[in-house]
Amino acid sequence: MSLSSPPLPSPEPRWSRDLLWLGLGFGALFLFLLGRWPLTNPDEARYAGIPREMLAAGDWVMPRLNATPYFEKPPLVYWTVGLSRLLFGPGEFAARLTPALFGLAGVLLTYATARRLYGRPAGVAAAVVLGTSLLYFVLARLLLLDMAVSVLMSATLCCFILGVREKPGPRRRWLFLGLYASAALATLAKGLIGFLLPGAVMFLWLLVFQQWRRLLPMHLLAGVGLFLLIAAPWHLLAAQRHPEWAHFYFVREHWLRFTTTTHDRAAPWWFFLPVIAAGLIPWVGFLGGAVREALVGGWARRREHAEAWFLVTWVVFILLFFSKSQSKLVPYILPVFPPLAVLIGAWLARRWAEGAAGRLRWGLGLFTFTCGLLAVALVVAAFKPGVIRDAQQAAALRPYALALASVLLLGGVAASWAARIRGVLAGLTTVVGTMVGFYALVALAAPHFREGTKELASVARAQVAPGDRVYHYWAFFHDFVYYTERPVGLVSYIDELEVQFLSAEERAARFIDEAELRRQWAGPDRVWLVVRKRDQANPRSVFADPAFRYHLIAETRLHSLCSNQP
Repeated sequence: MSLSSPPLPSPEPRWSRDLLWLGLGFGALFLFLLGRWPLTNPDEARYAGIPREMLAAGDWVMPRLNATPYFEKPPLVYWTVGLSRLLFGPGEFAARLTPALFGLAGVLLTYATARRLYGRPAGVAAAVVLGTSLLYFVLARLLLLDMAVSVLMSATLCCFILGVREKPGPRRRWLFLGLYASAALATLAKGLIGFLLPGAVMFLWLLVFQQWRRLLPMHLLAGVGLFLLIAAPWHLLAAQRHPEWAHFYFVREHWLRFTTTTHDRAAPWWFFLPVIAAGLIPWVGFLGGAVREALVGGWARRREHAEAWFLVTWVVFILLFFSKSQSKLVPYILPVFPPLAVLIGAWLARRWAEGAAGRLRWGLGLFTFTCGLLAVALVVAAFKPGVIRDAQQAAALRPYALALASVLLLGGVAASWAARIRGVLAGLTTVVGTMVGFYALVALAAPHFREGTKELASVARAQVAPGDRVYHYWAFFHDFVYYTERPVGLVSYIDELEVQFLSAEERAARFIDEAELRRQWAGPDRVWLVVRKRDQANPRSVFADPAFRYHLIAETRLHSLCSNQP
């Protein structure tokens, strides 16, 4: 009888294949119809307008908003958006390409980290969890600063936890250099939190879990040099050009933003808890089990699960930091999503390996309930009179609402059924398919959600002469400035423009009151006004005065473009 050798175990698929498919899949998801709707006002138009003005001025050091120095944030995202504009033109796709590519990089980073920590199935699952989470998907398709800083802070922390696991050698050195470089880029994306928050997470984990021995060698000298080489030049140049910049940037935009309500963004301490729960849809139902299993044995066995405790420390510290802050906005909490995705992805991968579809029951049940709740909310919002004030907008959204509700109801029911009949992979694949269909329909419906001033800007570009004066009345429409590519004056309004960097003469010329508007309106020069219709109807506005005569040049559902001459 001949003896045959046992078959060799098949090797795991190569990293390059997984990265390719994840890149293609999530690249398609994040880029799908990315330029279909106009830039939203104010945030997207602001962060697209500043790079446009940098390019127009040929100045990559000083950010400008409406021809006013704007030092609230560092310039990394402005630089990437400006480069995209140079390569792909001035459209909405080019403007939103930066968050989409950063979002894709975050998915691939999460895959690589989870695979190193828990194996390939966990890596794939973690990437899918992150990329299909509701908040992550939305912020990957909106031009804000938060996706960039979140991914770069996550890269810092991922390089750290992977680096301390490596023995001294080239791989460890490159991971630590990646840590310092990512922290520097995060600092250039959104200021000091770019390195302070990751540094605090790392220090807290080393201190509480007594992991100091794993820190060395940390390549400190080369790393600090690399950090300064990347992060310091812009800060030094900005301080050289504007001596008052340092106080504004470090005190007002960092310390006062955190400790006071000066920016009018206060919220309760628990604000981010429901944000995380909603933002993790459709995976929030698996979070509790994932955390419990990752920390099995509790505090007594913390050193055996040091990496899992690091991920939990990452989440808890950043959650507590932003909960303590007096300035709270939904996107701020995005940096906790990659570690949550790793924990959930590892848990799902173990259920897949076990074939334990029954253990998905709670998470899939919550998914079904959430789908049903969202479906009902969408139908009510679109069909009940008065929920959406504008009848035309409601009518335009009704077909999309019905399609979205159908996808959610079908997917919510099918996911539990597929898991019970066909197993874990079928159930999870149904969840992913439901969310992809949902997101695709949302992208199709997006142009009907909000309305800005792009149409009026097109009219103004064609009719406003170089010597005409253009003002915004009781508001500042960032998108109008972006699409017309010219600065405007403001009437009885300053917005967030940093007028302290303008001379007294510049302020007087560009920020006028009602009396000055009336004086210019009666003069021989042509003056233009962009105004919200609700302000136009306000009895306190100049439009309520019969003596204030104007010509309506163009209008949309929400805004008017007026002039003192026909």
